[in-house]
Amino acid sequence: MDVVEPAALRSDAAPEKPPKKRWSWKKRLGIGAASLPVLLIAGWLAVHNIPGFGPWVADTLRWLFGNEFVAWLEDTAYGVEDWVNLKTRASEPPKTFWEVPEARPRAPKADPEAPPPFRLENIGAMHDNNATKGDGVWLPLESPREPGVETGLLKTFVHPDKHRSWGIVAVIAVDLSRVELHAVAGKYEPESKTKEAKSYERKAKIPPEHYGALLAAFNGGYKSTHGDYGMKIDGVVLMPARPLACAIARYKDGSVAIRPWEKISETEADMVWFRQTPVCFYDEGKPHPGLSMSSLGWGASAVSGTTVIRRSAIGIDPKGKVLFVGIGDHVTANAMADALVHAGASQVAQLDVNFSFPKFFTYDWASSAKDKLKAIPLTDNFEYVEDEYVGTRAQRDFFYLTRRKG
Repeated sequence: MDVVEPAALRSDAAPEKPPKKRWSWKKRLGIGAASLPVLLIAGWLAVHNIPGFGPWVADTLRWLFGNEFVAWLEDTAYGVEDWVNLKTRASEPPKTFWEVPEARPRAPKADPEAPPPFRLENIGAMHDNNATKGDGVWLPLESPREPGVETGLLKTFVHPDKHRSWGIVAVIAVDLSRVELHAVAGKYEPESKTKEAKSYERKAKIPPEHYGALLAAFNGGYKSTHGDYGMKIDGVVLMPARPLACAIARYKDGSVAIRPWEKISETEADMVWFRQTPVCFYDEGKPHPGLSMSSLGWGASAVSGTTVIRRSAIGIDPKGKVLFVGIGDHVTANAMADALVHAGASQVAQLDVNFSFPKFFTYDWASSAKDKLKAIPLTDNFEYVEDEYVGTRAQRDFFYLTRRKG
């Protein structure tokens, strides 16, 4: 009888593989916790350096987890960034956006019959302990296509937070007697919520017939998911107006208003267009009591008013003659509002917020063709494409400025 040798004793048998080590749940959790800071830092760098990445991540997270989660996440992330800045940048000198030349005598007008240039009295610094020689000094904002030509635009910057030298707001003043304000609906935002809006053609860029008179353009308001703020354009209501909201409106006579909707709703028939925002920061020179409340997000499921973040805002003076546009880095809602009031606004509304969306451009001719324009950012670090608002269709609504006819 043949004796079968056990496989383990045969010389030709394959050696048994040692059993795989299984990581315990504690070890897996530890590796995950150790990797989280690296992932967060990598994500933060990507959001601030890869165009379009931040909005894509935010929209994906909203789809997965909802608006409230993303708002909490943004508040938390920007809160950590601000905490780090306060610990590491406290001794930094105030940031500047551009060099301010020494004062020079004003040259006489070349044409005695021409109206005087648009000028405002310098407004000075907001806080003596956090200022540069350029704070509150108005400078002409020229068109790159026509250097030296009067545009009716001025620019300055101020530091609205005495505790943050890196917090800064650029302010543009617009002479509404020379300049017209226009609104454009984005390709997707605000959403179409009326029957007539379904057939409205969204061009989502500045029409070429306005290129010759074009002076500048800047971002619009919140996405519809952040409060369903209304918009009417070209006689078509895309998103119905909602109560308890602020509104920027242009009328048939060319005038512009920035008021709580309930105070101007009866004049809607006379409006060429309107665009709503969260509740007005300031109305008739008085601040909204919620400006300093952390629980008020200035828009449904949006970042808190006390979050230190990039923000944009729009305002107008008491006489309705001068429009103000503000783009601020590392500012709260309160600081953003105070900067425009310091400049001369009595009515102030917040526009869009977050790193990717606030932006302001002038325009030059593109080198490739004399009938195409390229965007020139007012300051560094805007997220944009070269043909912003003039070539690529904008996904979100925006405003632009042109010279008035005549």
